[in-house]
Amino acid sequence: MATKTSNAKKSAQETATKKPSAKKTAAKKRSTRKYSLQASASVEREMKAMKQGNLKSGRSGKKITNPKQAIAIGLSEARRSGAKVPSAPTKRASETSS
Repeated sequence: MATKTSNAKKSAQETATKKPSAKKTAAKKRSTRKYSLQASASVEREMKAMKQGNLKSGRSGKKITNPKQAIAIGLSEARRSGAKVPSAPTKRASETSS
């Protein structure tokens, strides 16, 4: 009789320890933001300027029509201002040599 209750206790303890850890990791993933609200606002502002036709390239002054480029400009500004933004992707060696 003692073996049945000890086995039941062990299995209950194992399931109890497994479930919260899975819940904790899922909750942790949901709670952390990859980009800050300030970065989101910066990208939103640049996208709006692009859609209005007011966003221009730095050196050449050409009008920017590519949404990806507008996003890159917004993230770059957010990085300069110190907002929470993941680091920019680095170029591969094969791309830089060409």
